Amino acid sequence: MINHGKVRSTEKPENILIDEKSVWVHTNIEPICETIDEHEFNGYEYDMIQYDKDEYIKYITENQNQQITDVQLALVEIYESMGV
Repeated sequence: MINHGKVRSTEKPENILIDEKSVWVHTNIEPICETIDEHEFNGYEYDMIQYDKDEYIKYITENQNQQITDVQLALVEIYESMGV
């Protein structure tokens, strides 16, 4: 994984872009308009992380497993609060 931090572009990026070797994840996409020394920039600023494909598969799998666990715990709490 390579975290490229905040980047800017004149074109709005897709949330996820896949090429031959990498998966590029763009988050916190915000339009910006900025003037610096009489030069105007109209575009987008966003966070960009680059994963190799195997890393991304692992990341998605771990994320899904955590979400499933969170849902299961929430359901147990609801069941217990019902006093059944």
